[in-house]
Amino acid sequence: MTHLMDKAKGFLVEKVAHIKKPEAKLADVDFTHLDVVNPYDHDLPICEISYTFKSADKVIASGTVPDPGSLRANDQTRVDVPIKVPYDFLFSIAKDVGRDWDIDYEIAVGLTVDLPLIGSFTIPLTKKGEVKLPTLSDVF
Repeated sequence: MTHLMDKAKGFLVEKVAHIKKPEAKLADVDFTHLDVVNPYDHDLPICEISYTFKSADKVIASGTVPDPGSLRANDQTRVDVPIKVPYDFLFSIAKDVGRDWDIDYEIAVGLTVDLPLIGSFTIPLTKKGEVKLPTLSDVF
């Protein structure tokens, strides 16, 4: 019986190792939500979202969002991530703003999903960008 169980485990491990794991990409980043694309034909339940928000190579905010819902199949899903940016952030990025009048940012997100047979794993996502600040000509 043990031999049969070992054979079944080996077969299952081999099959699971070749299953394509889900992928996601950040389609858009806002300071309150993420738009995540799920290319698979089934919903992906999200167990947890962990995030780190950086600007000028400094961690501005980080945290986790437990049980935020699911990513819709073959669709883009907006996931709310309540990132709270502290006020002293403005003082720490003064050099970056003075250099090119924008705020450079990087956000790293981990989507932890739980799938049958595969189990829990984290899909790492990152996005870099810049937020242009308005100039005097934009205001007047």
